[in-house]
Amino acid sequence: MSGVRVMIVPNPAVGQWYRRTNGQVFEVVAVDEDDATVELQFFDGTIDEVDMDTWSRLLIEKAAAPEDWSGSVDMDPEDFTGGDPGDIPAGYHDPLEYLDERD
Repeated sequence: MSGVRVMIVPNPAVGQWYRRTNGQVFEVVAVDEDDATVELQFFDGTIDEVDMDTWSRLLIEKAAAPEDWSGSVDMDPEDFTGGDPGDIPAGYHDPLEYLDERD
């Protein structure tokens, strides 16, 4: 792990992105104080939940949100306006209109 700055994060922050030592990035999407759990969403859309004890032992660092927002969105390549993965799909400025057009 040389060159990797890893720390134990004492308090999870909803909306904050983190990176694990294996390179996986995730966002904290919920913290349930009553159940003492933290809900995580990984870049690929996978949801996981850890208890606060497990959270306190995670070796992670704060990270910036991924620039490629399409990781957790279930879309086919032809849904994009161009050939670049970072392009916003046609009509996506209004998600409800976009969904109506897809039906």
